[in-house]
Amino acid sequence: MASDLLNIVNELKAKDVELLVLDQSIDTSSPAGRAMLQMLAVFAEFETAIRAERQVDGIAKAKENGTKFGRKPQATDDVVSDICRMRAEGLLIKDIMKATGLSKATAYRALGGVEGEQQGVLA
Repeated sequence: MASDLLNIVNELKAKDVELLVLDQSIDTSSPAGRAMLQMLAVFAEFETAIRAERQVDGIAKAKENGTKFGRKPQATDDVVSDICRMRAEGLLIKDIMKATGLSKATAYRALGGVEGEQQGVLA
């Protein structure tokens, strides 16, 4: 983060361009201005690191409290039993997909995956 800002300033300096931030009174043509810019970059990087730590702590606390993350499964237990029943009745995977509105991968996952490897040609 801080290095990105300093890289930009160095690229500008290589092109004989100095950065002047009007509302912050930062002028990279002077040593004091460069020092102030570097300090601001360090504080920005520090704040980003602190924010990331807080986020990790928050996620850990939410998990301790039982919060589930991620997408809800498309195939509920009822849907899985329906898929297994339809397949046992001889329906093809493409017909099961139409009936349930689920993808081929989800249908095979509901069947346990093994059948997907054995019956992949019938889909």
